[in-house]
Amino acid sequence: MSTTTSEMAVVAPNLESTPITQAAHAPQVEDESMSSEDEMPLKKINGAGAGQKRAGGGGSSSSSGDDKPLSKKPRVSNGGATASRKRRIIASDSDESDAGPSVKKEPVPTPKANGVSKPRSSNAKKVTPPSDSDLSEDERPLAKKKATPNGKATPNGNGGSNGKAKPKAKKPVTSGSESESESSPEESSEDEKPLAKKKVAAKPRKSAGSAVATPAAKKKTTMVKAESDSEVDDVPLAKGKGSKGKTKAEEKKPVVKKEKKVKEEEEDEDKYKWWEQQEAMGNGEVKWTTFEHNAVLFPPPYVPLPKSVKMKYDGVPLTLPPESEEVAGFFGAMIETDHARDAKFRENFFRDFKAVLEQYPPKEDVKVKSLEKCDFKPMFEHFEREKEKKKAMTKDEKKAIKEAKDEMEAPYVFAMVDGRKEKVGNFRAEPPGLFRGRGEHPKKGTLKHRLRPEDIVLNIGKDAPIPKPNIPGEWKGIQHDNTVTWLAYWKENVNGNAKYVFLSAGSSWKGQSDRAKFEKARDLIKHVDKIRKDYTEDLKSKVMADRQRATALYFIDRLALRAGNEKGEDEADTVGCCSLRYEHVTLSPPNKVIFDFLGKDSMRFHQEVEVDHQVFKNIKLFKAEPKKKGDDLFDRLTTTLLNKHLNGMMPGLTAKVFRTYNASWTFQQQLKNTPKNGTVAEKIAAYNTANRDVAILCNHQKTVSKGFEASFAKAGDKIRALKYQRMKLRLQLFSLDPKIKKKKPELAEDESDLDDEFFERHESDLLERALDAAKKKFEKENMKLEEEGQKKKGKPDLDERLKEIKAEFKELKKERKSKKVEPRKGATEEKLLEQIAKMDERIATARVQLEDRDKLKDVALGTSKINYIDPRLTVAWAKKYDVPLEKLFSKTLREKFPWAEAEADAKWVF
Repeated sequence: MSTTTSEMAVVAPNLESTPITQAAHAPQVEDESMSSEDEMPLKKINGAGAGQKRAGGGGSSSSSGDDKPLSKKPRVSNGGATASRKRRIIASDSDESDAGPSVKKEPVPTPKANGVSKPRSSNAKKVTPPSDSDLSEDERPLAKKKATPNGKATPNGNGGSNGKAKPKAKKPVTSGSESESESSPEESSEDEKPLAKKKVAAKPRKSAGSAVATPAAKKKTTMVKAESDSEVDDVPLAKGKGSKGKTKAEEKKPVVKKEKKVKEEEEDEDKYKWWEQQEAMGNGEVKWTTFEHNAVLFPPPYVPLPKSVKMKYDGVPLTLPPESEEVAGFFGAMIETDHARDAKFRENFFRDFKAVLEQYPPKEDVKVKSLEKCDFKPMFEHFEREKEKKKAMTKDEKKAIKEAKDEMEAPYVFAMVDGRKEKVGNFRAEPPGLFRGRGEHPKKGTLKHRLRPEDIVLNIGKDAPIPKPNIPGEWKGIQHDNTVTWLAYWKENVNGNAKYVFLSAGSSWKGQSDRAKFEKARDLIKHVDKIRKDYTEDLKSKVMADRQRATALYFIDRLALRAGNEKGEDEADTVGCCSLRYEHVTLSPPNKVIFDFLGKDSMRFHQEVEVDHQVFKNIKLFKAEPKKKGDDLFDRLTTTLLNKHLNGMMPGLTAKVFRTYNASWTFQQQLKNTPKNGTVAEKIAAYNTANRDVAILCNHQKTVSKGFEASFAKAGDKIRALKYQRMKLRLQLFSLDPKIKKKKPELAEDESDLDDEFFERHESDLLERALDAAKKKFEKENMKLEEEGQKKKGKPDLDERLKEIKAEFKELKKERKSKKVEPRKGATEEKLLEQIAKMDERIATARVQLEDRDKLKDVALGTSKINYIDPRLTVAWAKKYDVPLEKLFSKTLREKFPWAEAEADAKWVF
């Protein structure tokens, strides 16, 4: 591949080094299962979109009750334990549920005023990129809101049986402009903002942990209370429960100020609820009137490595210029990954690396001719040291870096659309690096060039100030096209695809596009019977093209296959229905068809399915001689012809709509298997099973993570730890009333899975944690004494504490072996039976979650949940079965689908 000087890495401007540039210096090695190129949330011009990250099951952990030692319970007076006994309180892991999504909360930086230059569009080159019509259906903004097939869409956008929206009381604005009224992150973080819910009048909160009350939130509180552990489960069994059932921490919780709630409700009312405004859907042409943004943020310039860190060639250290050193570092950071061992990846990297070295050769005048003689180990070791330094940073140091990063990014986070603030999806220009691709991509390892302003075209309002790039340079072009919704675009050098910057997934434009997609799938319900009847008749057509089209439609409808597009030689060999070849389909009489091909993202589709006799006969005909390996199965059909035929049967119908329709319809049918009287965990397991069926239908597979077995075994140990707690409760009960064994024979049976090996391992772990906790407490006490000017305690005091803890654990083993545990003071038969019942519930819930994790280990639920299943199905199901929505949708998804929460009630159907 020929490369010119202008195409290669830009000479880094001599800018002052900052903590940000230093932190960004070391190349980041991502998870090998992901592609940095394909994970970019920027849309490609061909409409394929960005690949979604493969979502796995969440981790599970035990509560503080899991790690309590089996020991003699002390007699206490006035509700207090002795100092030595108090030391037996042992810190434990979190009790986070596997069922709910893990939400990463990050404060959203406040945008600053635009510090932009005066318009200079007259000097900019006008470039017209592909319009919205070239984008996929998902990427085009919704033209106009249409009535739903069942007639549930109302003038205000609310579906279902809700009727008209109730008028809301407006809150007085207590401060000036929007920017001035913003409070500190502690008072109004993005995580605390209500998500498109209608608010009632503000009421004082009872505690700091209370949330803004909504009907769904109230239900959530009730259910969690029923499913979660009681207060007594969160403290060691050796400790008595207070008469009022409240801990000191609870009593000391500060009351949240009323102003905070008022502030949240004001922000919620300020949110643009486009689904309640019919005219907001647009007319299909004009998408905006005024449009202002700060373009893209370019990555920091390359910071050269220390002079002592050099790549070696045939044992000789090379002094590389920054341009070639940066490219060498890309590979050096990856030498212990599977990418660096891949032959094609190495070949493509070395080809581009040699081209860079020809322009920026080493000072030693050494010709680099073989990758095998290149030694990147010094670079790799340097990057590893930098990673360790970053991990070792103090909390304050990390906070300072994050604050500096947030401050730098703040102007780019939001755009102003028709006077309202909308969040930008990805405002960062892609950094240079090595393309990874997915599967056997022929261009993996190719160098991705550093972007410059001269590569990027901006789309912005005519009257908006033209933003100034954060690095030297002039924009490639400026245009003012209000019929498209992208902010910026460029062509990347690897595959020659156009990349776009759009608003975020939670923006009004994307929300309108999403809703239109699902409404189109719902509209298919009215036409699908006729379409199926027609293609069934065409399966016997005398016209070969019609017969091939009917057979392909049969597969798209029944198996949810993608339509498929023709691929070039320089792209990964992935296929869809229309591009299937002779070798991808095998016949097994009398009526079975075996598919084996690579689908999107190089995921293997391998299924054996029974088909109608006529379909089997057609495939046999399509594979007849003289066809051979490499020939197209449907040689008289293309995706364009297929979609044109479908559009004639229903306006806007494409093969992709079938995929969305079948996914949502299948999900709705599978949700009927939800146990009505089950626990929240059992209901969520049923929801995940339905989601899994859709993911399998859509071939959303994932490779089982390398650490799954270890994680799964650890989760099993945590269930055994719960059983260990249950055993302690039983033994206390028997000491209190030995006759209970005859009254309740089921309690006399020992817990399963608990053997001597587990007891030794678990108690050893508990002892180690107890000793560590005692040491940390001792250090804190000494620090406090030092601050107060008192004499610190000596090492003998610590040794005495540790000795007492060890003695307690020796006693613990004796109690376990003798199966006699003295009940704590205040324990009664009724209380112990109640605690055992709760422990049984916790064990049952943990088992359900563990089985759920095992079933989902090789299936990616996220893609179907985000792109193919109508989110209103999830909202309706959650309301119907009283399951907290946050256990099904992460904060990001709730921000993406606020319209679904507003429209769907418990009776909503697809």
